[in-house]
Amino acid sequence: MNPAEPVQSRIVIASRESRLALWQAEHVRGCLMESYPRSRIEILGMTTRGDQILDRPLSAIGGKGLFIKELELAIQEGRADLAVHSMKDLPMEMPAGFAIAAISARENPCDAFVSNRFAGLDELPAKAVVGTSSLRREAILRAGYPQLVIRSLRGNLDTRLRKLDAGEYDAIILAAAGLIRLGLAARIRSILTPEQSLPAPGQGVLGIEAASGRADIMALLEPLNDSETAHCVRAERAFSRALGGSCQVPLAAYALLDSGHLWLRGFIATPDGKQMIAGEQYGAPEDGESIGRLLAQRLREQGAEVILEQLASCQ
Repeated sequence: MNPAEPVQSRIVIASRESRLALWQAEHVRGCLMESYPRSRIEILGMTTRGDQILDRPLSAIGGKGLFIKELELAIQEGRADLAVHSMKDLPMEMPAGFAIAAISARENPCDAFVSNRFAGLDELPAKAVVGTSSLRREAILRAGYPQLVIRSLRGNLDTRLRKLDAGEYDAIILAAAGLIRLGLAARIRSILTPEQSLPAPGQGVLGIEAASGRADIMALLEPLNDSETAHCVRAERAFSRALGGSCQVPLAAYALLDSGHLWLRGFIATPDGKQMIAGEQYGAPEDGESIGRLLAQRLREQGAEVILEQLASCQ
């Protein structure tokens, strides 16, 4: 769609009401205003069930889909035209009637080590308490640092930092992108490289969701789509989807473009970190879907199937 062409006079963005979620929605709003200055673009904030249940790990209450159902209902009922999400929070299988209309350029995809007393994981003493919200990070920490105590950490970004500052944890692991976006990069003591902590599928990326039948909305979001990031995320999500990726499955996937090729790395693990199967796959950028499936199949052949069976028996 040419920005000079007329578009609907009012566009409503559905968003969670956390500070980070609203920053993300405002970012998308700003991009849309640049492309469509004649439109009135509004944000509809709402609280999701995932925001309300904070006393249990995500893996125990139904997963990341709890953060998006209310936003999708707003789209379905016509109260909103689109919704903005952290891409890593979107389920691997999109609900019928919804689609990822655009994918943003990627912010820093890495995990960040945050502590008031220690500069990095290697400085933590035995029995130090580390907080994390994901089974992926838990598996990585238990595999590499079995002397640490890993505890669940729920809540929005500000809540997690408050819990750290209150002394409930010696350190916490967060996505670097969220801290950077909120101007909190100074809280980062060290960045965990992909070699230290392979990111989650879609980490550092914003996904814009719309009703798949709204061709007008899909078209107006085209200028916001970053094709290189989209190739990478497509591979990451295909890998995760092929392994049944959810909050109940500790897995990682991170792709990047290098010398005209797409390079995908991934792993699947048990939550205790005692079993971890990793691999990598190269291919053409436009073949992200097949690259992800191929890597997943290779890991299944190397023993991932056994891990998946173990995880299924525990649910």
